[in-house]
Amino acid sequence: MIKLDILSDPICPWCYIGWSNLARAMETRPDHPFTVEWHPFQLNPDMPPEGMDRRAYLEGKFGGKENAVRAYAPVVEKGEEAGLTLNLESITRTPNTLNAHRLIHWAGIEGRQTPTVLALFRAYFVDGRDIGDIPTLLDIAEGVGLDRAMIETLYDSGADADDIQARDAHARQRGVQAVPTFIVANQHAVPGAQPPGQWVAIIDDLNQQLAKADAAEA
Repeated sequence: MIKLDILSDPICPWCYIGWSNLARAMETRPDHPFTVEWHPFQLNPDMPPEGMDRRAYLEGKFGGKENAVRAYAPVVEKGEEAGLTLNLESITRTPNTLNAHRLIHWAGIEGRQTPTVLALFRAYFVDGRDIGDIPTLLDIAEGVGLDRAMIETLYDSGADADDIQARDAHARQRGVQAVPTFIVANQHAVPGAQPPGQWVAIIDDLNQQLAKADAAEA
């Protein structure tokens, strides 16, 4: 197997689109060599803990309502191409995602990381839920089969918050400036929401390399 590390943020629409495209490629190539691990990267590491109004955030980021609408037009288009229905109008708040990343980390320990990431994507981009809200995160945790009481205890203890922030900072120090960023075999970075065909080509190339290596050892 080949490690595929994914740096992402669950409020990043391109991360949701990028995963969907990768998943479609892996369905096309069920013999893909990837074992996936998700890593934290906050789009807004300085966001207040309570988050902020979504409209105010977008208009501040893009310089007004019209610019925000233009910036998100490609998101809707590429989301549809990826087979996603993004209900962006339902989103009322932009959360601080530190606690969502903590949940993703704990889910990884339990072998439930990808289902948890997908549940967070759906909660935010489809259902318009505030994934910075602890009760909402507990509902999501329970929904993917995690122990709700245990996750609540971990949140109350402050566990792993410093570690998530340190890992986020480390990614930036390594040169990651945007997500999604996919790192293949801890060597090759694949940035952005690549189309399924690009991932199919990467998988085919990797499988050929693995086959050659196996033949050489035989």
